[in-house]
Amino acid sequence: MPEGPELHLASLFVNEACRGLVFGGRVEKSSVSRNPEVPFESSAYHISACARGKELRLALSPLPGARPPQEPLTIVFRFGMSGCFQLVPGDALPRHAHLRFYTAPPGPQLALCFVDIRRFGRWDLGGRWQPGRGPCVLLEYEQFRGNVLRNLADKAFDRPICEALLDQRFFNGIGNYLRAEILFRLKIPPFEKARTVLEALQQSRPSLELTLSQKIRAKLQNPDLLELCHLVPKEVVQLGGKGYGLESGKEDFAAFRAWLRCYGRSDMSSLQDRHGRTIWFQGDPGPLAPKGAKSRRKKSKATQPNPEDRGEAPPPLSEAPARTRRAQRARPKKTATQQPKGTSLQQDPEPPTVPKKERRKGHQATPGHRRPRKIKVNTPALEPEGTSAS
Repeated sequence: MPEGPELHLASLFVNEACRGLVFGGRVEKSSVSRNPEVPFESSAYHISACARGKELRLALSPLPGARPPQEPLTIVFRFGMSGCFQLVPGDALPRHAHLRFYTAPPGPQLALCFVDIRRFGRWDLGGRWQPGRGPCVLLEYEQFRGNVLRNLADKAFDRPICEALLDQRFFNGIGNYLRAEILFRLKIPPFEKARTVLEALQQSRPSLELTLSQKIRAKLQNPDLLELCHLVPKEVVQLGGKGYGLESGKEDFAAFRAWLRCYGRSDMSSLQDRHGRTIWFQGDPGPLAPKGAKSRRKKSKATQPNPEDRGEAPPPLSEAPARTRRAQRARPKKTATQQPKGTSLQQDPEPPTVPKKERRKGHQATPGHRRPRKIKVNTPALEPEGTSAS
């Protein structure tokens, strides 16, 4: 999922790719997108971008003399799970290009596209940042730090630190992989109470006897959690390219994977927080870990034995056990206690047990095939647990 560094890199990409290009015509929206239409049409305009946390603002600026007369327009994007910008030939649009800006003639037509495979991305007209989001961890560090330390009485900090780090009111730009990397470097259990972790930062003050250069060196060598919320995203930006996701190519993705120390690694443990998001960590999960949850390790393909490694030959397809539809329907369903280890922590509760009915007298069981009895169970309706906005 794109996080603060990816939004920042996307803004750099738009500014670099669109420098010197003149766009013209109407802005096109795909028919399947549920986002608003963009009522903008101009014979000549420029495009620029800037980012703040997990949002990107696109500015459409008409050139002098452009027709029809048009006021500048700004659009704020949130990338969701898979959003990104691409500059492509106008006759070779990506399949999931949901908003398209075309260059004006002369010259081969190009299209700047907002591409979103999973369609969780959103855009709003007007150019205002989403209300309630805190200062950007990348570009507004001092304001970000002050906003967190001033509001430690907020109930958001009663939760585990791994969940508080996803609260965009205070950590605008931090997402799932960044929280894992930050907590791992400081050896902080992910399910330690957030206020317990952060209150210590209110008391820490650099020694007055240190010179300015010594204070800076001490911060760089021993950064605290809030400083890492600024420094770790900067490292991702310095990787170059997109730095995250397959859209940027194998080289960029390989560099990002080599940079990761904790997130998604097979030698790390993982648990799901109360929103169903997976947190990766090493060691003790902390006192607020979900009760009864067992940490899981990711099985790497290299460590999974195959039949040849076990000295077994894989069975031929003809020997695979076949099941008829009737036999599949008659199989009892597994309850929550029968689920294999490592499944999601957000399981439906175990259905209530039903007492077995006694066999009526005069009816003996007949050997051979027997039609299974239908047992009607009244189970309460379950509402899916919601997830927090990121």
